[in-house]
Amino acid sequence: MNIKDLLGLPAAKLKRIIKLKTQIESLHAQLEDLVTGALPQSLQAVVKKKRTMTAAGRKKISLAAKARWARFHAGKSK
Repeated sequence: MNIKDLLGLPAAKLKRIIKLKTQIESLHAQLEDLVTGALPQSLQAVVKKKRTMTAAGRKKISLAAKARWARFHAGKSK
């Protein structure tokens, strides 16, 4: 589309064209990021965050599992 074509259009259509062009550019940038493997800033923080468990948490889970097995084995011997 050249300048001569744009000059005859109403303002509403020109605004719509600008909005669509902006959306296309945004989608193109997102596609580039996907192809290159880059993540948006909001997702990078989520991906980098690593969950860790404290020693106390691991011990609590271990004790609960041992108690479940003890109850299971106690019921079998009866």
